[in-house]
Amino acid sequence: QVQLVESGGGLVQAGGSLRLSCAASGRTFASDAIGWFRQAPGKEREFVAAVSRSGDNTGYADSVKGRFTISRDNAKNTAYLQMNSLKPEDTADYYCAARSNFYDSSNYYTRIDDYDSWGQGTQVTVTV
Repeated sequence: QVQLVESGGGLVQAGGSLRLSCAASGRTFASDAIGWFRQAPGKEREFVAAVSRSGDNTGYADSVKGRFTISRDNAKNTAYLQMNSLKPEDTADYYCAARSNFYDSSNYYTRIDDYDSWGQGTQVTVTV
């Protein structure tokens, strides 16, 4: 498995921006597809964004499309989630996840069960 550590969460006003980072170690990061998920209090964990191993393909939940951007820097073993135009409903714990995908560089994955490694999460709070 790969070890994942998220950072960059915090408190921000509605309309503001945050950039989350997901630092990976323990496995070749460039072999992993990456996803971001979030879980609000009292709700189930949900998909936010995903990027393929190559970085060429990305996918987003409808609720964040056009506001969030997922990216990765394989040289730094780090994935990012740039979050703009934040809304109070974006308040949640955000988790990054990794899936070993050595043979497929172009697919990204949107289901929780697709991933085999998870970070501990970083909290994002958006105030009105």
